[in-house]
Amino acid sequence: MKNLSGSSSPISSWAEDDQPREKMMLHGPGNLSDAELVAILLGSGSRDESAVDLARRILNQSENNLKTLGREAIHSLMEFKGVGEAKAITLKAALELGKRRSAADIPQQATITGSHDAFTIMHPKIADLHHEEFWILLLNRANRVIESRLVSKGGVAGTVADPKVIFQMALMKSASSLILAHNHPSGNTQPSKADINLTRKLVAAGKQLDISVLDHLIVCDVGYYSFADEGMI
Repeated sequence: MKNLSGSSSPISSWAEDDQPREKMMLHGPGNLSDAELVAILLGSGSRDESAVDLARRILNQSENNLKTLGREAIHSLMEFKGVGEAKAITLKAALELGKRRSAADIPQQATITGSHDAFTIMHPKIADLHHEEFWILLLNRANRVIESRLVSKGGVAGTVADPKVIFQMALMKSASSLILAHNHPSGNTQPSKADINLTRKLVAAGKQLDISVLDHLIVCDVGYYSFADEGMI
């Protein structure tokens, strides 16, 4: 069990300005640290430490990175002394809502002017997954996003993208062009030989159907590879 616990006075004995809930009421959530926000979700610590100290331990284990914490499984969070199933589920649910909010901030009718616009849409969806997913962005003639669609899910090493499925989706939405995107859980943005071959195959198929494949992004947490930017399309 992950302990590393130390002695600490309960939050209720702290000055009001130092109590996370009261601090949020007085000053707003933007003035709270990550540890204080996590402490509010936890609600309580243990006999040996406050909720804030417990939150600090949890964050330290994830290198104080909320994206890394978001990848933690519920059973892994429960290994911390003071975190039961209910607290672990609450924390996991809050982190998932944060992820979905990031995705919802992107308008569905966003205009794509370059690879970074597509990356901004796709990053919240696939960057921190432990498995590969293949997506497409369907665009109209003005390069506005009609819809983003999940094509397939795979394992850690790869996923299968069927050209027939991809272009059926595009035809059903009367898309003029599309952008391909998939993630590499390894963090390596460089395309594999299979990625290159698939891209060439889809570009050729798109020409036959008069649906342009504008780009193919390989998305990772820290960046991306654009076939268009690299002259590969």
